[in-house]
Amino acid sequence: MNDLIHLRNCKKIVLITDLITGEIACSYCGAVVSEKSVDAGNESSSITGEEYLKNSRTGQKISLKMADMGLSTIIESKDRDSTGRSLSAENKRMFYRLRMWDRNSRSANTKQSYIKAFTLLDGIRAKLGLSDTVVEETAYLYRKITLKKNLAGRSTAGMLCATTYIACRLTNTPRTIQDVANAGNVKRKQLQSIYRFILKELEIYPESYNPIEFVARIANATNASEKTKRDATKILQCGQKRGMNTSKNPMGMAAAAVYLSSLKNKEKISQVMISKVSGISAVTIRDRAKEIKKRLEGEV
Repeated sequence: MNDLIHLRNCKKIVLITDLITGEIACSYCGAVVSEKSVDAGNESSSITGEEYLKNSRTGQKISLKMADMGLSTIIESKDRDSTGRSLSAENKRMFYRLRMWDRNSRSANTKQSYIKAFTLLDGIRAKLGLSDTVVEETAYLYRKITLKKNLAGRSTAGMLCATTYIACRLTNTPRTIQDVANAGNVKRKQLQSIYRFILKELEIYPESYNPIEFVARIANATNASEKTKRDATKILQCGQKRGMNTSKNPMGMAAAAVYLSSLKNKEKISQVMISKVSGISAVTIRDRAKEIKKRLEGEV
């Protein structure tokens, strides 16, 4: 709860909100909270569904993905006020300095770095089909690591791809590090190095993916049946109960489960086909399949 400075004789905290001014105050002593309330609702009350859709708030939304976070300043070049009258000499000099400061702030190195990075983020988002939540989390992590000011020798594309992969892990969006590397045109080894560096700097410990999340992706790409998809999910669930998925590549486990499920249902899905779709070598798929067979002891 926000802290209030009450009068000495006030011993109660009953907050009320003034919808006109946006102030939150105590109804007993009148002490006002320093922060104003934010109304995220519509401009006015509505009765029908059409009125609800029409009564939306105006103005640009605030987003971390924008270089200025959507809080840009627009100063007209004309030295006139809202009524069309010419400004005084003193006001003309003041607005000239404001325009100059605004122009210099737009060309700052930090802002240019954000513009370059977030433009690249739009391309990665389109290639990977990322949600707004992942994009906002990526922008937040990129801004946070940029403030560390120890990024010398590391490319903007590599930093952005690494933060994108971390955001996918934090929001449980199934995208492999190879997917992010291909989308950002960055080498996987370079991306892994920057990824570990950011985790250490920001002290982030994301959880590993669940292999089940990649089953549908592999099954759909290989035109596997729905029964094969369900059986692969059951195989991974049984393996998860026995601790088989720990410290294993989730995509590799999912590929092996789909392969075993296709053999069970007598579908012609080769290891080479699964390897091309998943990006896991056929040798790894065979090794994981043998391990699953051995650990599940005939359940497959």
